Amino acid sequence: MKRIVIKIGTNVLTRADGTLDITRISSIVDQVEALRSGGVQVILVSSGAVACGRSLLGRGDQAGAHRLDPVEQRQLYSAVGQVQLIGLYSRLFKDWGTTIGQVLTMKESFSTRREYLNQRACMEVMLANKVVPIINENDTVSVTELMFTDNDELSGLVASMMDADTLIILTNVDGIYDGPLSDKASKVIEKVYPGDDVSGSIGTQKSGFGRGGMLSKYAIAARAAEEGIRVLIANGKREGIIKDLYNDVPGTVCTEFVPSEGGVSSVKKWIAHSSGFAKGTVTVNAAARKALCGENAVSLLPVGVVSVHGDFEEGDIIGILGPEGDLFAVGRSSYSAAQAREVVGKHDCRPLVHYDYLSLL
Repeated sequence: MKRIVIKIGTNVLTRADGTLDITRISSIVDQVEALRSGGVQVILVSSGAVACGRSLLGRGDQAGAHRLDPVEQRQLYSAVGQVQLIGLYSRLFKDWGTTIGQVLTMKESFSTRREYLNQRACMEVMLANKVVPIINENDTVSVTELMFTDNDELSGLVASMMDADTLIILTNVDGIYDGPLSDKASKVIEKVYPGDDVSGSIGTQKSGFGRGGMLSKYAIAARAAEEGIRVLIANGKREGIIKDLYNDVPGTVCTEFVPSEGGVSSVKKWIAHSSGFAKGTVTVNAAARKALCGENAVSLLPVGVVSVHGDFEEGDIIGILGPEGDLFAVGRSSYSAAQAREVVGKHDCRPLVHYDYLSLL
């Protein structure tokens, strides 16, 4: 059975004044139901709660919000807006006889294997019972440096975690352009193949009410494609765009990231997305780095380790640094930090990071 993750950006869901565009959201729901009627499992990652709350509260004119700092405003707007947003989704899907389920998550919830698997199990049981998961970051409490960069990052994690076939990222432009949007000569890059690097063509400007940008979308899409997931970035304001993308309708404008061949284990997928959760690091010598980056899969042995940094426990994710201090891999440690320090540089010890639990960046 096909499984698709659809990320819907704030600028797709809202009008120019920041209010929810109910007509467009209704159209998205209709398209999702068309896919589901064909046997496709759909997971939605939906932005829009903060913008909705901001609109409802008059951009700070009520409840003393004009006196709140940015963190407090985000908490207030998301708490108010999430209720309205999920309520709208519930009513629209109910017209199709479909039940939705809300999943509010945080970046920290992906940091341990147990929490990662718990989230996956929750969504699997929802899909098995024909419930549509609607996922968003819990902005009421995710207000530190541990926030997701944006919901693009969250959608990539979810697509990887749920072994999705396709990730569709809906934004307010037609895809990734080969030049500035302000230049009329710029065109949409239709396909990005494994190994391509088009980051130099992407501007850093963010638009509208969302907090993400195209560079973020590109980074997430490239990583997902490396893991074998087809990624499509398209304009969510185009009528029927989801159905057209899924059915490969000729003339549909988008940027497609062609997936790499060969599967990646679920454990390696988790580890690949876990560099931001590393509890500590180890520095390796040049020979160890060369071996780890070679064509053959090898484990990191203590003999190749020069030093251990930070405090971590057995089973934690750690970063692996080269001789120059650059982070080039992450993995699941078989030692605690104290145990690792005892075996630094020693032969005939079990691997510090087994190759089954190691991912190159």
